[in-house]
This record gives sequence, structure tokens and C-alpha cells, in this order.
Amino acid sequence: MLFWEDFHEGHVATCGRYVVGREEIVAFARDYDPLPIHLDDSAAEATRLGGLSASGWHLCCIFMRLAADGFLIGSDCLGSPGLEEVRFLKPVHPGTVLSLRRHVLETRSSKSRPEMGLVTFRFELLDTAGEVRTDLVGTILFGRRNPGFRPA
Repeated sequence: MLFWEDFHEGHVATCGRYVVGREEIVAFARDYDPLPIHLDDSAAEATRLGGLSASGWHLCCIFMRLAADGFLIGSDCLGSPGLEEVRFLKPVHPGTVLSLRRHVLETRSSKSRPEMGLVTFRFELLDTAGEVRTDLVGTILFGRRNPGFRPA
């Protein structure tokens, strides 16, 4: 089980493997983001994206799946107050294989709730060539192994 104390500024870790499928891109788009670049091969090929591409919101869901499987399920995660940044840097086409890299940017203990601490991360969805396709910055709340302890 991971607790707040297990995260240290500067630490980087990579986890997961997710293959983005064509049918999945179209199904997600049909339900949540019905733009032609996510639904129609011909329309998408005529754009600067160069073909059918996953919705950015779909990529956020893939990020969440990789984060949950990669480290959140095995942690004392208490939720998140939200994301500060989300950037869709390169299109994700069918067959793209993604992994998640996380950088710990900052850790701080909660002043008002000594049983928890906050960790700010930069998350990157990477393709197999190591190119960043999506970049997210957000804070996650974690339970503390030693509630109330404040290092000097």
C-alpha cells in the first residue's frame, strides 16, 4: 500500500500498456464527442490530424485507467481536487500503444487535515517511441502512514 510518505519530489515512474483500438475510438466519440475526426476515417484524413484520432476526453479516461491500475488502486488514494493542466500534444490514432509516466512535482502535508497529504504530479501519456501524446498536471490526496507527523 502506498501512502503520502512514499512519494518524493523528483521521482519518476512509468507504468502500464494500453492499445487504443479503432472501434473504441468510434464508440467513445459516438457517445461523448461526436466530431467527424473521431467518427469518420475520410473526414479525419482530410484534417491536419492525418486520420481518425481519439478524443482528448477519451485520452483522459485512458490516463485514469493507467493511473488506477498502475498505482492508485494499491494506494491510500483519497481522491483529487482536480487537474490544473491538460494538453493534447499529438493525435492518437488506432493501434497506438500508450503507457503512463508520472513525475512527482511537489508533496505537501495538509495543514487542516493531518491524516492526509497532497502530491502534485505531471502525467504523460507516451507512445512506444517515447513521444508525449497527452500531458496532464494535477494533485492527488493520499492518506498518511503517520498522521500528524511533520518532518522538520
